[in-house]
Amino acid sequence: MKMNDKDSKNNTPTQQEEGVEDVTFENQQEKAVEENKEKDKQTKAPSKKETQKAKKSAAQKKTEALQEKLDDLNDKYLRLYSEFDNYRKRTAKERIELLKSASQSVILDVLPVVDDLERSIQSFEEHNLSNEAKLGVELIHNKLTNALKQRGLEMMDAKEKDFDTDFHEAITNIPAPTKALKGKVIDVVQKGYLLNGKIIRFAKVVVGQ
Repeated sequence: MKMNDKDSKNNTPTQQEEGVEDVTFENQQEKAVEENKEKDKQTKAPSKKETQKAKKSAAQKKTEALQEKLDDLNDKYLRLYSEFDNYRKRTAKERIELLKSASQSVILDVLPVVDDLERSIQSFEEHNLSNEAKLGVELIHNKLTNALKQRGLEMMDAKEKDFDTDFHEAITNIPAPTKALKGKVIDVVQKGYLLNGKIIRFAKVVVGQ
């Protein structure tokens, strides 16, 4: 069957149609090239600036971690130093107190001897006994009390002072000879002593009322 000229013209592409197809194809190619370039940019290795930034960030994190560790160690050191310093001060204080009170029991045993010497001196005065013997006893008494004073012993001054239960032990109450002596120590039966400021023997006294 023979086609007519009109149908033949319709089925044959014109030059204008061919040109449009070429342009469209080139545009598609260019678009594909651009897309490939964009993909290459996305998959491309990081730039030098980005690498430096990443390295700086990692170094900063490491520095922060080290600083945190240093602060923790420094805090532990300060705590340990503080605890050791408190321990040193406490042991030094305990040692001083021990040295001060180490002789307490010995001095307490010696105090009755001091009392006997004082009574002997008083007896010499009351009975007008040999003055030379009295001087000998006084010499012994003074040497002994001076040695005890060097160890921190101190005698209480209680007579005619206000009665204080922190220092005095009342053995009896008697009418006060004067109004001024009411509530005060009238007589000392046994002397009281302190050792380095600490009471080791209360004074036994008579209180006026």
